[in-house]
Amino acid sequence: MGFLNNTNITVDAVLTKKGRELLAKGENQFNITKFALADDEVDYRLWDVTHPNGSDYYGTVIENMPLLEAFPDENHVMRYKLVTLPKSTQAMPILEVAQSAVTLRRLNSVSIINPSTQNGSDDTLGYTFILHNQSVARLRVRAGAQVSAGGTTVPFFLDEDDLPNSISVVGKSVEIRPKRLTRTQTTQLTIVGNETAATTTINLTVNRNRTFGVASAANPPSGFLP
Repeated sequence: MGFLNNTNITVDAVLTKKGRELLAKGENQFNITKFALADDEVDYRLWDVTHPNGSDYYGTVIENMPLLEAFPDENHVMRYKLVTLPKSTQAMPILEVAQSAVTLRRLNSVSIINPSTQNGSDDTLGYTFILHNQSVARLRVRAGAQVSAGGTTVPFFLDEDDLPNSISVVGKSVEIRPKRLTRTQTTQLTIVGNETAATTTINLTVNRNRTFGVASAANPPSGFLP
């Protein structure tokens, strides 16, 4: 979605391929249950507290910035979603992980993802870990409750290519193990704080491993999602 301009409150909505399919089927299958808001086009560094006309004009430049038109590509839109935080919040929560990227080179490799939240806490509800392509790796929750399906407690949307083959779990930390592959593949792991909505995404690369390892795709390590 997007505003057509910043003078009239007119909203332009573009349906994804899946949305058009549901709308064409009729029978109330097209039913919007969640939505998210974002401020991708806003550069808050332009807030000018030195404006000669006073505080009423601090945000003049921001208020007159061009607004994005609607387009259904989550890689370029809705990247900075708005969230509701306590009034006492003085800094935006930041989700941190030790790894900027993960590469699993052998079938018996394992990587432990243990996120933490700065300027906030996700200790109660933990994190949602979204593996964009579950055909390349397995997830197992090391701490916290495990959920094999469903979504985050805050809006997060995958593109139409990732969504059918994605999987999500909820917990405090996870293990990632590769599946047996005949070619090297790359996907992403997105982590969302279920209380603060802080989000980060890391790249996951699984090397070709058909000649290595001690497990097989038919006999995954115990406790891992298929």
